[in-house]
Amino acid sequence: MNPELDFFFQATKKWQQEMNLLRKIVLDCQLQEEKKWGVPCYTLQSKNILIIHDFKEYCALNFFKGALLSNADGILTQPTENSQAARQIRITSVQQIMEWESTIRATIFEAIEIEKAGLQVPLKPVEAFEMPEEFQAKLNQSPALNTAFYALTPGRQKAYLLHFSEAKQAKTREARIEKYTQRILDGKGFTDCVCGLSKRMPGCDGSHKFLKER
Repeated sequence: MNPELDFFFQATKKWQQEMNLLRKIVLDCQLQEEKKWGVPCYTLQSKNILIIHDFKEYCALNFFKGALLSNADGILTQPTENSQAARQIRITSVQQIMEWESTIRATIFEAIEIEKAGLQVPLKPVEAFEMPEEFQAKLNQSPALNTAFYALTPGRQKAYLLHFSEAKQAKTREARIEKYTQRILDGKGFTDCVCGLSKRMPGCDGSHKFLKER
């Protein structure tokens, strides 16, 4: 148990009992508790296995390689339609945890074995993601932007394509593309830190939000 994370379990109001019980179960499975992205992350030899997170309608165990889990009892949920690897066990009551406890533990141990085996979730290639016509037009107009975009890692390219294509209206897509053009030219990913203050660069962990300019 990491004392630095006690505040997280004490601060949450709606799901405090549920999340503290989930914490106990996860720690019983001999995972290391670390603070990442501002939430409790549970690791095996520094490899991420799952996080505990709270949402408005539920709290959850979020498995990084959940797509590889057997889910024989059907308790895993795909967080969003675009989630390729992650899967969640969503919780809405202490009673639910008590009823599912053996299955939750079995799922955690299965996730541990998957990590020990070094298995990876097969991800869709960049070519399988929708290329918004507004962004393609922008790439055609700017060789520098085209070069910068395709120099990004596949994961960063996918993140931008998802963000741009999720917008329903062309006006919104164009606004998003305009907003992130310079970031792409700078070689930064959608979630990369651009202020230089994040403690987990290049990814942004939000730590800069607690720092003030002196």
